[in-house]
Amino acid sequence: MKPDFATMITSDLRIYVLKNRHDQEAFYTLMDRLNTNLSSISYPCPNTPENLEVTKRAIREKLGL
Repeated sequence: MKPDFATMITSDLRIYVLKNRHDQEAFYTLMDRLNTNLSSISYPCPNTPENLEVTKRAIREKLGL
């Protein structure tokens, strides 16, 4: 009998997937869960020389250079 992946916490589901690498249903459930929990911010690529300089300056400031 398979566990109910929907009720498993993410860390337990991850452990299950690592121990049962052949279980595609578990793998896809974990990937779907991880993708919905992303909180990343995307930034557009600098498209002008001025924007490129602003980006470089911001990176330098962030790195303390």
